[in-house]
Amino acid sequence: MELLDTLIVGAGISGLSLAHALHKEATSPSPLKILVAESQGRVGGNITTVTGEGFLWEEGPNSFSPTPELMKLAVDVGLKQELIFADRKLPRFVYWQKKLQPVPMTPPAMIQSQLLSFPGKLRALFGALGFVGPAMGDRLSQQGDEETVSQFFRRHLGTEVMQRLVEPFVSGVYAGDPQQLSAAAAFGRVAKMADVGGGLVAGALLSAKNRPKKMPADPNVPKTRPGELGSFKQGLKALPEAIAAELGDRVKLNWHLTRLQRTERETYIAVFSTPDGQQEVEARTVVLTTPAYVTADLLQPLQPEVSSALQAFTYPTVACVVLAYPHSDVNGKLVGFGNLIPRGQGIRTLGTIWTSSLFADRTPAGWHTLTSFIGGATDSEIGNLDSEQIVREVHRDLSRILLKPDVPQPKVLAVNVWKRAIPQYNLGHFDRLQQIDEGLKSLPGVYLCSNYVGGVALGDCVRRGFDRAREVGEYLQNKQSDTRSI
Repeated sequence: MELLDTLIVGAGISGLSLAHALHKEATSPSPLKILVAESQGRVGGNITTVTGEGFLWEEGPNSFSPTPELMKLAVDVGLKQELIFADRKLPRFVYWQKKLQPVPMTPPAMIQSQLLSFPGKLRALFGALGFVGPAMGDRLSQQGDEETVSQFFRRHLGTEVMQRLVEPFVSGVYAGDPQQLSAAAAFGRVAKMADVGGGLVAGALLSAKNRPKKMPADPNVPKTRPGELGSFKQGLKALPEAIAAELGDRVKLNWHLTRLQRTERETYIAVFSTPDGQQEVEARTVVLTTPAYVTADLLQPLQPEVSSALQAFTYPTVACVVLAYPHSDVNGKLVGFGNLIPRGQGIRTLGTIWTSSLFADRTPAGWHTLTSFIGGATDSEIGNLDSEQIVREVHRDLSRILLKPDVPQPKVLAVNVWKRAIPQYNLGHFDRLQQIDEGLKSLPGVYLCSNYVGGVALGDCVRRGFDRAREVGEYLQNKQSDTRSI
């Protein structure tokens, strides 16, 4: 049995980014021996790009913020000419009191916005300037002095901002419940600003002043501007597929990890179920990029405390519904990123991306494509509906917000029900991570790299993969040095 340097379990964007970094940094004459094992028959994890009848759509993540790491990765794997970006000036909307209201993106827009009342604007202004009461109360004490997203933003910016801006954003990013999500975990940068400056404005200014200087930009990486969202001409799947092509036969599909065990020489034996029967792999390091509930089962025999902490992460059910309508069915022109819907507006859908407005050439002439998300932490019942029922719910909501009266049923491109969609950064998040880190000390060479740690966006996944690659590389170098010194 060949001894690998690193076994990576999972070929989602986290695992592939990590594998790319290790593969790229490995130098001859002794390149690292890497294997990426994926249980599905394709790479990409939650990235699900589909085409048909002249349409191209996404059933998982729909776009990315162009972070430096992600952009560098795209260029490194030959996708520079495939990059596309949506117009950053496209407005975002919130559906409030039966109207689509533009989200104010600048101070002047906030002043003119009809989304907030005049008292609501004043409350937000005074709170942002630091006129904020302390976090206190019996409930907070019961929570270990950790504020929920709802508590934090109500305290700093008031109820209106919380209900009309923050809550729909939480639905769009986490499909989460702001009364359960940890403010420090889900909105870490904002929470730190408040801690640093005593108020959000002062904290933002101090954070900008103390921010490390940026490294010189790589001239080979296209420049982007704040607010832009990116993709690729052939959809997001282009990135994982390009990385996998670079790695070649180091990527194994339909390999399902059934058991992981430690050896006396501090390596790990991984047992896989594969199309060719059972396969065993031995590796010096193992990186598990699998969801928390899968990782919990794998680590239960090796580290029950880590397994217990991982089992505490919750993943609500979310359905992605992609519908197409003729232009004649839609009220006016759809120009914008899309709309989010706060709870309490009589609308079950969490939000809708105006896909045909965001990226050109993905929809046949005369059609609009709308990608809606429904379910989440505040609507667990969505998992009990079948596809036809889910389409009816979404179509009814769209009829109230975007469509003309009595339009016929849409062309249904996809209904993808993610039974366990997005990990929730709920109260106690950092305690769980600390328990995991402490437990992993007894398993040297085992690393976790998944979106329940450090952010759920694609850019977060790439950055996390690069960071873990550095840790794995350092561990292997140290082990090699220890061996030579014996």
